Amino acid sequence: MKKLVGLLIFVSLLMIFSSCTIQSSKMRLVPPGVLYAPDADHALIVFMRPSRFGGAIQSSLFDVTTEENVLIGIVSAKTKIAYKVEPGEHLFMVISESADFMRATLDAGKTYYSRVTPRMGIWRARFSFKPIHKNELGSSDLADWLGSCNFVEVADEARAWAREDAIDINNKRQSVYPSWAELSEEDKATLNREDGEEKK
Repeated sequence: MKKLVGLLIFVSLLMIFSSCTIQSSKMRLVPPGVLYAPDADHALIVFMRPSRFGGAIQSSLFDVTTEENVLIGIVSAKTKIAYKVEPGEHLFMVISESADFMRATLDAGKTYYSRVTPRMGIWRARFSFKPIHKNELGSSDLADWLGSCNFVEVADEARAWAREDAIDINNKRQSVYPSWAELSEEDKATLNREDGEEKK
């Protein structure tokens, strides 16, 4: 019996952390050819998840700059989402089994990038931010990551889910943020002003 339970757990974990990719039904694909760009009054952040690892698990992104948890979108494996914001200081959160955060100081007229990367959790994948810094702009890695992901946008189903799960979302924020805030400056994921790509 113990062997059977162990086998079932192993198979379940293998399915969760394998390369299978499941796109969230709460998001919709953006038609090819749609272009995203910042403007004179806003910055643009592209969040991408190029890895297929943990492909069966969704990662939900929020702007938590204020007390409100503003849904940015749900980023599945091999998808990306563009988020336009006012310049200045921001705080972002990604949740799945747990939560993680990224701070950002953004300039209007610039495009910023961050990967959303999976890691092993207790029962399912957890996710972290990996901001793209100035020295990585124009790199072949960034081009490959962007090229391998399709743009998605929030559908009504995602907004409904965020409303229905608002308490759980906020509980994750409140339970994890204090420990994240105590991390050293070097250990906090951070996008700086100079990490933005100027409009050409």
